[in-house]
Amino acid sequence: MPHTLASLVSHTALKLTVLAGEERLDAPVRWAHASELIDPVPYMEGGELLLITALKLDAEDPEATRRYVRRIAEAGVVGLGFAAGVNYEGVPRALVDAAREQGLPLLGVPRRTPFIAISKAVSAAVAADQYRAVTAGFEAQRELTRAALGAEGPAELLARLAAHLDGWAALYDASGAVVAAAPDWAARRAARLTEDVARLRERPAPASSVVSDTDGDDRVELQSLGTGRRARGVLAVGTAAPLGTAARYAVHSAVALLTLTTERSRALQDAEQRLGDAVLKMLLAGEPDHARAVAGRLYGGLLDAPFRVVVAEPVAGEEPSSGGATGAGGAGVLDALADAMDSAAARTGEAVLAVPDGTRLIVLVADGGAAADACAAYAAEAGARTGTQPRARGRAGRSGGAEPADGAWVAVGLSAPTGPIAAANAYRQAEQALSVARRRGRALVEHEDVAAGSVLPLLADDAVRAFADGLLRALREHDATGRGDLVASLRAWLARHGQWDAAAADLGVHRHTLRYRMRRVEEILGRSLDDADVRMELWLALKATSAPQGE
Repeated sequence: MPHTLASLVSHTALKLTVLAGEERLDAPVRWAHASELIDPVPYMEGGELLLITALKLDAEDPEATRRYVRRIAEAGVVGLGFAAGVNYEGVPRALVDAAREQGLPLLGVPRRTPFIAISKAVSAAVAADQYRAVTAGFEAQRELTRAALGAEGPAELLARLAAHLDGWAALYDASGAVVAAAPDWAARRAARLTEDVARLRERPAPASSVVSDTDGDDRVELQSLGTGRRARGVLAVGTAAPLGTAARYAVHSAVALLTLTTERSRALQDAEQRLGDAVLKMLLAGEPDHARAVAGRLYGGLLDAPFRVVVAEPVAGEEPSSGGATGAGGAGVLDALADAMDSAAARTGEAVLAVPDGTRLIVLVADGGAAADACAAYAAEAGARTGTQPRARGRAGRSGGAEPADGAWVAVGLSAPTGPIAAANAYRQAEQALSVARRRGRALVEHEDVAAGSVLPLLADDAVRAFADGLLRALREHDATGRGDLVASLRAWLARHGQWDAAAADLGVHRHTLRYRMRRVEEILGRSLDDADVRMELWLALKATSAPQGE
């Protein structure tokens, strides 16, 4: 523990006496310094025992001593040592009274005790305290290392760290979710820090911050984990007071050990990436048996049960229809989505196969699993930020993803549940759903939504509208001259499947009039209405030009 004035007074070789401030002898002493300056404050840092002989100070002048003592006390000096028998035979009464008024400990130093002896005693005590802190730090490092290598891994490490700090500790994964905490009650405390953790994760690792104005009575410090551009996790520690030297050693050791457990080697990541890419290519090529053989234990479990194919693509800008995002923001949203799914899968022990494909991310997730739910939750959060309308599925919750500075968001297409044999078809389903998501400005579209819905919203495309306008332009120009209502007549006739009487009744005209108008349509367009393809194109053109923009 730190050296105090009381321990100096109890030092038998120094023979110091207490003349004032007995109630403050427990103050820690950072250093002992001798100075005869009238104003030594500019050279003090606080926490010193100031040693004087009053060579320049008129220690018998009450007003001068009162000013002197008040100034050094306000500067953080913890005690004043006065050597009697040098300039004054005894300790002046005015100095004793001034020290008592300020509550500043005043120690009498006998003539046979040199100031250097006091300085050496303080220096030795400070060195001993630092040695104890370093020794305790190394012991904590060994204990934390044993915990990290044990069966319980990070959970046991956090428990040992919390015990060393006499506080609490929590671990957040790459998505910002709390994955472990010690003691158990600390999980609730850590959950209230998710916004602070999100801000720290946005900074390049390594990074740290102290959380101020927290809900609790503790002091919280956050440390990012990882060695790359993006943090792979965050360690939070809460203590009643700022960390001391030994506690700081323990926290730094925990950060290093947790980084080793959360930051896998680049070589291993590359190997898994190549393996996942090979498995996906075999599945899409219609070789499920080969894919199973290559997947092995890493991805084999994923292929043994129904899975879904996810195709995600970043979209830049404020408007959902503003095209693809290829910059840092686009990569950021895909990284955040991948982290959210990886973290959710890791907590439940399920496998996830994620393969970057240019500006896209292709992922195979277990149907109804945590990764699929995390994907839906991330899309729901992205939709809430950008004003899109995703249809959330499963357990929607906070994904921890942060919106990039350039406003990029992510569009996601999700296939129907499938197996290895139909993986290629599921990939096409996911691509179709992604195309609809981008066209409709949706963050997430499932293939079931596309299959169960109407085809008409798919016509809300600029190219389709241009084709429809060109196909119907001659009829609209004819109608604009007031020579008949061919467009409305065509719409009614097609809606009634070519039934003359019913369509004529809808229009309020004679069936012969309607027949004449349909012959005019054929003449103007140069196409026969007996052709089913022609009727289909005309009907879709009418629907496309009447559909609201952005439907």
